[in-house]
Amino acid sequence: MNEMTKKRNRLLAEKVISGLASRNMSGYYAETREEALQMALELIPEGASVGMGGCMSAQEIGLTDVLRNGKYDFIDRDRTSNKREAMLATYDADAFIASVNAMTEDGVLINVDGNANRVSAIAQGPKCVVFIVGMNKVCPDVDSAMKRARNVAAPINAQRFGLSTPCTRTGSCMNCKSPDSICCQILITRLSRHEGRIHVILVNDDLGF
Repeated sequence: MNEMTKKRNRLLAEKVISGLASRNMSGYYAETREEALQMALELIPEGASVGMGGCMSAQEIGLTDVLRNGKYDFIDRDRTSNKREAMLATYDADAFIASVNAMTEDGVLINVDGNANRVSAIAQGPKCVVFIVGMNKVCPDVDSAMKRARNVAAPINAQRFGLSTPCTRTGSCMNCKSPDSICCQILITRLSRHEGRIHVILVNDDLGF
């Protein structure tokens, strides 16, 4: 990422954080992946139970490895034979780690999901939700954020998981009803009723899809 883009991101992040605050959500800005990791760990005390969706952004900043190897009760759905049990345990966790498929400049979060374990945990359950969000996912408005989620994030994730959906072949959303669809549930988080529950760490880097 060039320096002019990074400068633009710093200015845009101020607007995003202000928008999040108006929606009863907390926003933070990290210049680097290392700073983002430290911010996330400040929000997750040692000994906390922590769940996670399939969050590439958390992996990319090193958070997943810290949770697996540190002093945390990490509900690791990727290393268990009973994924349903792990997903259900996540709803009562102290913290849930996620990213967004897209978000708006004024703080609206957009997520699409197939099994809905991720969007349902974002909506209700875990006491605290920590989002790790690269500035590449910030869009001007809800319409453009929805288009990003459906036409950028969804096809890439469908390809990553080896799914048989039209978007894996075309590279863009076909509004399908495939059994493999990962756009079964769409969550728009425009406001948090519970103060101190949702935290968004913006990272001046390209993270996730």
